Amino acid sequence: MKILGIESSCDDTSVALVERTDEKIEILAEKTASQIEIHKKYGGVVPEIAGRKHAEQITPVVEEIMKNFEKPDVIAVTSGPGLITGLIVGVETAKTLSYLWDVPIVGVNHIKGHIHSVKIQKDKSEKPISNFELPILSLVASGGHTELILSKKLGHYERVGGTRDDAAGECFDKVAKLLGFDYPGGPKISKFAEKGDPKAITFPRPMIHSKDFDMSFSGLKTAALYHLRDNPDTDKNDFCASFEQAIVDLLVHKTIKAAKKYNPKTIVLAGGVSANKKLRETLKKVIQKEIPSSEFKIPELKYSMDNAAMIAVTAYNHAKNKNFTPWNKLQADPNWKIYK
Repeated sequence: MKILGIESSCDDTSVALVERTDEKIEILAEKTASQIEIHKKYGGVVPEIAGRKHAEQITPVVEEIMKNFEKPDVIAVTSGPGLITGLIVGVETAKTLSYLWDVPIVGVNHIKGHIHSVKIQKDKSEKPISNFELPILSLVASGGHTELILSKKLGHYERVGGTRDDAAGECFDKVAKLLGFDYPGGPKISKFAEKGDPKAITFPRPMIHSKDFDMSFSGLKTAALYHLRDNPDTDKNDFCASFEQAIVDLLVHKTIKAAKKYNPKTIVLAGGVSANKKLRETLKKVIQKEIPSSEFKIPELKYSMDNAAMIAVTAYNHAKNKNFTPWNKLQADPNWKIYK
């Protein structure tokens, strides 16, 4: 089954053509038009500008992907959550193509896409994609989301914990801005952290001792602000290493705590923050030590970020079961939740 994926929920205009079966995933073509250089001057994504750039880029990117292929069997598009300005561009493009090509549409939840991104693996030694064992506990951490989601069966998603305020990626980027780093600043903090001492500064780990699996990052952000205000000559390497360690400690602690309660067969780390090297290595090490019966899954680095391939992959089971949405009824929903 050939699935054309479209992703435009934030500031990346991404399109991919994927051939998917029960046992394999093949990326036939993919392209992402980034807007980082445009939003860098504003220190973050400006929704109105993002929407206009999506509108300019979406048709050329689709044409580039499809130039050597016949029409797909299915169109998959991110319908939410995300910025409404970007979602509308992707959804309306999918609706137009569905009408012109007479091809059915699957509306895909962006968070679900991140969870399924771990299935896109170049390593042929990986288990067949249909053999990921349930239940699955997913930590989805990005600039807009930080959630612990439990899947007891296929199609089931239950939020068991997550942030009560800022997302982990948002915290990274906002503190990076305080340091004078360009957007997106999270990766720059990680780069400086490599040369710093993670124990140099004692930052708080908000809610780390709470009995639930919730987290908070606003207090950590405020602590970073006050430290920089009161210590203008602080070593940036040590600051970044200590700050990064605080976020990693909180994410890992809550994930392991949830895993010990729910005993998942598979633990997934996904979303933009899953590209953080320290988080990937620390969570893997702690899982192997404390929950060796769980298999740890992370996406390839390029698929940690927003991408259309994960949207196409996620649509497969819906398409196989003919769970389509008529083109004239599909709507963008910036607040779409995959759980109740």
